[in-house]
Amino acid sequence: MAKKQKHHDKRAIDGWQQGDRQRWHDKAEKELRGRSIDDMAWHTADGFTLKPLYDKDDVRDIPYLGSFPGFPPFLRGPRATMYPNKPWTIRQYAGFSTAEESNAFYRHNLKQGVTGLSVAFDLATHRGYDSDHARVVADVGKAGVAIDSVEDMKRLFDGIPLDKMSVSMTMNGAVLPVLASFVVAAEEQGVKQEALSGTIQNDILKEFMVRNTFIFPPAPSMRIVADVIDYTAKRMPRFNSISISGYHMQEAGATPLQELAYTLADGLEYVRCAVKRGLDVDSFAPRLSFFFAIGMNFFMEVAKLRAARVLWAELMGQFAPKDERSLTLRTHCQTSGVSLTEQDPYNNVVRTTIEAMAAVLGGTQSLHTNSFDEALSLPTAFSSRIARNTQLIMQEEAGMARVIDPFGGSYFMESTTHTLVQKARLLIEEVEDIGGMTKAVEQGLPKRRIEESSARRQARVDQGKEVIVGVNKYQCDDEGVIDIRDIDNHKVLALQKAQLDNLRKTRDASQVQRALDALRLAASSQETTFATNLLALTIEAMRCRATVGEVTHVLEGVYQRYQPHHRTIQGVYASSRHGDKEFDALREKLQHFAHKQGRPPRLFVVKMGQDGHDRGAHLIATAFADMGFDVDIGALFQTPQEVCRQAIDNDSQIIGVSSLAAGHKTLVPMLIEELKKHKADDIIVVCGGIIPPQDYAFLYDVGVAEIFGPGTNVADAASKIIDVLDKQSTKLNLNA
Repeated sequence: MAKKQKHHDKRAIDGWQQGDRQRWHDKAEKELRGRSIDDMAWHTADGFTLKPLYDKDDVRDIPYLGSFPGFPPFLRGPRATMYPNKPWTIRQYAGFSTAEESNAFYRHNLKQGVTGLSVAFDLATHRGYDSDHARVVADVGKAGVAIDSVEDMKRLFDGIPLDKMSVSMTMNGAVLPVLASFVVAAEEQGVKQEALSGTIQNDILKEFMVRNTFIFPPAPSMRIVADVIDYTAKRMPRFNSISISGYHMQEAGATPLQELAYTLADGLEYVRCAVKRGLDVDSFAPRLSFFFAIGMNFFMEVAKLRAARVLWAELMGQFAPKDERSLTLRTHCQTSGVSLTEQDPYNNVVRTTIEAMAAVLGGTQSLHTNSFDEALSLPTAFSSRIARNTQLIMQEEAGMARVIDPFGGSYFMESTTHTLVQKARLLIEEVEDIGGMTKAVEQGLPKRRIEESSARRQARVDQGKEVIVGVNKYQCDDEGVIDIRDIDNHKVLALQKAQLDNLRKTRDASQVQRALDALRLAASSQETTFATNLLALTIEAMRCRATVGEVTHVLEGVYQRYQPHHRTIQGVYASSRHGDKEFDALREKLQHFAHKQGRPPRLFVVKMGQDGHDRGAHLIATAFADMGFDVDIGALFQTPQEVCRQAIDNDSQIIGVSSLAAGHKTLVPMLIEELKKHKADDIIVVCGGIIPPQDYAFLYDVGVAEIFGPGTNVADAASKIIDVLDKQSTKLNLNA
């Protein structure tokens, strides 16, 4: 009887395998009751149409199907044994306030299961300023740890054995003094350079695209990248000289496809730059690493990591490496920050868990999980513990480290991965046709494409076509108050200034000057020998106790400080809302206001301080311009005084301050005082971005008219601003 049943089952299976796709189609259509199967298709932001069902016909022509992990093209992982032999590294990206406070946080996390450190530096450090510089008064210690010298770096890693601990540092613009300080701090801990393991981001191209924490123009910046690669290849064999980063692209609005293609195009440019310097590809390529964002498009994110490995092996093949490791793409991943919501923030725990699973199923080598409160402020110890334990539970309880590439062989996943590979090739070829990523960045191509994607997505969210639970659907009436971490910027600033004063008094000033003069001479030289290697010379300067700001100032004298030109896109938000009655009604409201006032409302969108994340500012500028506002957008890194002068010169009616780095409690009051000083306090100030609800009362008290937190519907914000202008106009008329 059992044999007959087995035979019957085999016949049923054989019958299916012979191709009963039509039978499935007919049965599915019957279940759909008149709807077409095409109605079940999933149309993604990347322009993909994902079918509801995949079968063997969808994977018939994939050339690398059936490949094994640890072998080219590394579809299933860069190592043969993957997680069953060595689980992914659990990292916690953190840094805040002083080196001492951050050190205590690191040491606690290491005891709680973190296996690698990831350092977040404050914006003053990122932009190469010492803490006592006048332009960084609101930035010191706020969104990362303040590092001015080797002494700060020594305090940061006090009691942490740098010969045993892998350290990742997110640093690009000021990469020379920061990496040099790390090397010297390790030496003075008794750890030789060749024993250091970890990663320095050193990915300057993406800074010009999206994140904007650059210092020097593209050409000298690329020289610095090459010098770091050269030095580490020769002196720091266990250290990753670059982390080619797509993370900030996705945070700025890039789709997973754009992030994939532009990140690999960046990597290709860096390899060419190093090879042009005379480096053998196998001397540095095995130490290149990548960094991807993992958002809420679960399946696409898994496919993205698998596709990235295939494409990188293909791209590196043109350099004819002899070492197979030069073909492997190893990556760190971080769950999305932009997917986190201020509204109903405990939902963010679920979002982060889903994103972490996508990273692991895609085969990441290390992972940082964001804390649920990061749409409000820096994470607290409570929220950080949940984020860290998410990974521990995945490893220790869910068994997610026990199987290599669980999605391998899936009709759907393999087909989607292959499609991503094909589409990404086209974007990479477009960049190559321009002449490579440096030229593409100079022409603004990637930045423009990413901003267009950001505007299209915002329009979908505002219309409810893309659901965000707790934001545009299933809103919570009573969310309660979330405890947040609040950094006392004034206290940190005073401490850093005192330490800088003491450093300058106790060091040998003439020795420092000689080291800085040597650095200046090398920066001015066209030679690229090891004697003129800028990292080697910066290490000498930091040994003498030069500061981050002094090294930057010397290089700035040679290369100048770069100021980008703003190019705002037009029409994308409006075209995405074509035929939308709510949007049409808003435009009519604005036209009525403009007719009554004799001109459209004039909005000045600004970023103050050293925060370069301008996604929100550019999104507001393009969306409001599409609605009919007269919009100006300010230069990055402005002071309140500069904003005030420009707003008066522009005859602005509203200043929209975009804040993501916690400087609002210092910079906004300074701006409002400056407006009063110039008798321009009739200009309305509104704020948007990462602003904790606990700070709203403070901002309203100093004179802010409206505050728009993360997840705000852009059209609703515009409508409120028109209402504020109407009230002000009525008040002025009555007073007149």
